[in-house]
Amino acid sequence: MIRILDTSQIKALDKFTIEQQEISSIELMERACRAFTLWFTEHFNALHKIGIVCGTGNNGGDGLGIARMLKDWGYPVKVWIVKGSVSESENFKLNLRYLTEAGVTYSEVALETDPEIFNDRDILIDALFGSGLSRPLEGLYADIVRSINQTKVICVSVDIPSGLMADKHSEGSVVEAKYTVSFHLPKLAFFFPQYGKYVGEWTLVDIGLNKTFIKEAQTSNFLINRRSVRKLIKHRSRFDHKGTFGHALMIAGSEGKIGAAVLSGRAVLRTGAGLLTIHAPRCGYTTLQTSIPEAMVSMDAAEKFISSIADTTSYSAIGIGPGLGQQPETAKVLAGVLSAFRRPVVLDADALNILAANRELLHLIPPGSILTPHPKEFERLTGKWRNDFERLEKQKRLAAELQSVIIVKGAFTSIVSPEGKVFFNSTGNPGMATGGTGDVLTGILTGFLAQQYSPLDAAILGVYLHGSAGDLAVVETGQESLIASDLIAYLPAAFRQLKH
Repeated sequence: MIRILDTSQIKALDKFTIEQQEISSIELMERACRAFTLWFTEHFNALHKIGIVCGTGNNGGDGLGIARMLKDWGYPVKVWIVKGSVSESENFKLNLRYLTEAGVTYSEVALETDPEIFNDRDILIDALFGSGLSRPLEGLYADIVRSINQTKVICVSVDIPSGLMADKHSEGSVVEAKYTVSFHLPKLAFFFPQYGKYVGEWTLVDIGLNKTFIKEAQTSNFLINRRSVRKLIKHRSRFDHKGTFGHALMIAGSEGKIGAAVLSGRAVLRTGAGLLTIHAPRCGYTTLQTSIPEAMVSMDAAEKFISSIADTTSYSAIGIGPGLGQQPETAKVLAGVLSAFRRPVVLDADALNILAANRELLHLIPPGSILTPHPKEFERLTGKWRNDFERLEKQKRLAAELQSVIIVKGAFTSIVSPEGKVFFNSTGNPGMATGGTGDVLTGILTGFLAQQYSPLDAAILGVYLHGSAGDLAVVETGQESLIASDLIAYLPAAFRQLKH
């Protein structure tokens, strides 16, 4: 997994790399400039008129080095140096000298500036402030950021958009980048929807920072990648049988929402559970028996909603919630299941809404369970938040309180363990923002729990494969035409891709 370090750790990492590799800080800066420039030349040709906006700290030093290198590549480059209250760093001074020696001219901006100052450029490179920023931008710096955003051209930020703080909520003026090219490691702020319009599409470039330091750094924040997820998959023995892989129970569906039970049930089976029983209201019997012939169907006494259920203790895992409805009788069934079944369960959709409306039931949730709210369902459980950093803290508190895994769905879906470790997902796409995809995830997670994966491993593996199936499907369907059934259809390909 990719570790997400805070700004103080990144500063220490730079220092450690310089000492261990016996290089100077300007040499490390040159590496960063070359890595950024290589990315830039692969994405934009030299016909574009480039503007580079530099501060006077080390991020500005990066910008000056990038300007020099792009000039060597034949790009028409124009440089602005913003002379505000920040003193010039030593590396900035060195790169300014190198820039002058290379014959690249620059303009200084020290007073209130024309808001259309950058209008003759096709692309702006933002190198005003880096990840060390600790307070909102003011005065001239805020004016410059507003001018960058008003110019309406492609903006590429160096390491992090200027004005965005890596480890805490940002207020005030922030550059709205289309692309952010970050050095070696991502910043925590990149994973929150609140800051998405500033970060744009972000990518990492390797600048040779010390791997041992990164591996040993203490952090609670991680980005899931393919290599780490592959290690979680259990290998099957020749002599395994359907009983080896568990018997899952899916409690789902109500009148008009039997499709949710179909989607979640099919996902359970595609994930590898040995046996599946679906408990649903009577109105769903024909649909379920014909849509999922591999599943057994348990019929509720009620026609249109779930009102009762027999003994659940013989099942390996239970998923409950897709299309469930929130009738009082159904709420009692949920309470009964949570009281009787003392192994981890997967709770989604209306199961979460019932819990939010009947908070006395929260203490019944078995330790190690997996809750999968989308942001609105999460808000019902925990209350509103002022910013996404606060939302993450609420997610950690709920995971600790319930001793369960909390998954908040969305771009970079976040998974929080009871111990407070945070795992952000790297797969998935906006085409998955359609009805039923959450039901598929519930089925995937239940299928893994039935196979005796630990709750955290089930969550990490399930969320990754769910997004990966979406990424494979979208190549064929496009984002607009992607539907939840496509994710189930592409789960086999997602498994194959992960294993190879």
